[in-house]
Amino acid sequence: MKTDSIPGSNLTLSIAERDHIQGPIDAPSALIEYGDYECSFCGDVYPIIKAIQDRLGDNLCFAFRNFPLANVHPHAEHAAEVAEAAAVRGKFWEMHDMLYQNQGALNDEHLAEYATALGLDARGLIAEVQAGSHTARVREDFKSGVRGGVNGTPTFFINGVRYDGAHDLDALLAAVTQP
Repeated sequence: MKTDSIPGSNLTLSIAERDHIQGPIDAPSALIEYGDYECSFCGDVYPIIKAIQDRLGDNLCFAFRNFPLANVHPHAEHAAEVAEAAAVRGKFWEMHDMLYQNQGALNDEHLAEYATALGLDARGLIAEVQAGSHTARVREDFKSGVRGGVNGTPTFFINGVRYDGAHDLDALLAAVTQP
């Protein structure tokens, strides 16, 4: 089972047991993103990650962790929490994609619209978000990032090692595929 060790911390989590993943857990390459749904840089890298996933297929395990920068992005926390509420209903990745595809509209009304579009109970999801039902999960992701030295978004770890290179397709693809 593939695990990631975040440099500078004692945190070691099994990606399969905790994270939202796409791709096989035993893929040769693991890419973890700490992201914020309202961050324009994360929005810019979103299609790049999709392109890398398309190119690598089963050779990549991609995991996403919430890192909402609420002091800069007022809707990021609720967006992360609605993604977690969707996850409980088996629709994390659909909501993840919807949020990145609609970055400019992330207030609670829009979040409810996205839930409805995905066939989810919008009233129930928003009630959970407003009640803080998924705050602990989002905070857990955030704290793991802080312990790993994450201080902005997007931040990537490739096979457990922080990646500080360029976020363009060629550079990120080369880093993910290097032996």
